[in-house]
Amino acid sequence: MKRYVLLSAIIIVLFVVSLFVGAVHIPFADVVQILVGSGSKESWTNIVLESRLPQSLTAMICGASLAVSGLMLQTLFRNPLAGPDILGLNSGAGLGVAIVMLMLGGQVSVGSISVAGNIAVVLGAFIGALLVLGIILLLSRVLRNNIMLLIVGILVSYLAQSAVTLVTFFATSEGVHSYAIWGMGNFGGVGTDKLPLLSVLAVVGLTLSVLLIKPLNALLLGDNYAENLGINIRRSRTVLLLSTGLLVATATAFCGPISFIGLTVPHVARMVCKDNNHRSTVPFTILSGVAITLFCTIISSIPTRHGIIPLNAITPFIGVPVILYVILHKRS
Repeated sequence: MKRYVLLSAIIIVLFVVSLFVGAVHIPFADVVQILVGSGSKESWTNIVLESRLPQSLTAMICGASLAVSGLMLQTLFRNPLAGPDILGLNSGAGLGVAIVMLMLGGQVSVGSISVAGNIAVVLGAFIGALLVLGIILLLSRVLRNNIMLLIVGILVSYLAQSAVTLVTFFATSEGVHSYAIWGMGNFGGVGTDKLPLLSVLAVVGLTLSVLLIKPLNALLLGDNYAENLGINIRRSRTVLLLSTGLLVATATAFCGPISFIGLTVPHVARMVCKDNNHRSTVPFTILSGVAITLFCTIISSIPTRHGIIPLNAITPFIGVPVILYVILHKRS
């Protein structure tokens, strides 16, 4: 219980700090006034309420989503190096965005309905990720071996990346630049208008992950043991993939492909909890994902001469040492 209280306190501190860090310096007293609604400069109010607050909330939601999806995938495949991008969902989302940005001119039309701009990009990413998820779910009904399903996910990822390469090859330099910016990852692109939809989708996926705690614990002991406990392996795997796909597709669609969070955070949670029981690792992984993404957001928001530091330039500095430790620990 102490570790949960401590981690919750760290999250609160990081959340508060994230509201003060940015290109524009806003005094502490003015930020507090804005948050309590007593008023301040209109420009400062817009920065805090329309930019920094949604960015921090988005980081918390996406961090929790990616972290718990990584934990579920590592349990399903019994592979400590499995991550949310292992099934090709990130690549599928990237392909969807590439098609929207580079082939459709940033506009998606279905019949008489047409959307453009950021909404079109989010829609393209979401459709691309869900299409890959559909392929994986279809193949999961044929392939009972988790290792084979893992290999299929890697192959689908390579195919999606090849398609992205072809699309970018024939695109304009301006379009390729825009796509490259999206690929760096950014929590600041979600405004107050998109935050409710992001929150609802993430809550659905996180709720499913909590409901899967018992099947996840059973899968740790092997498929045969899980079946003896009355766990429907095929149904549990399908629901697990749906939950993971929804969480990863949502985070990637709104914020771009975020590296290392889903791969690293579950290991951090296991090392702190010193336990593989998902009754403790699932909630601690969710909280750890929130804390680590808030920390990365603060670092990326520190003003520089060239603007905001790309998020995916920061996450590897946290993720790589953890993964190296896991590999060396397993080897020893």
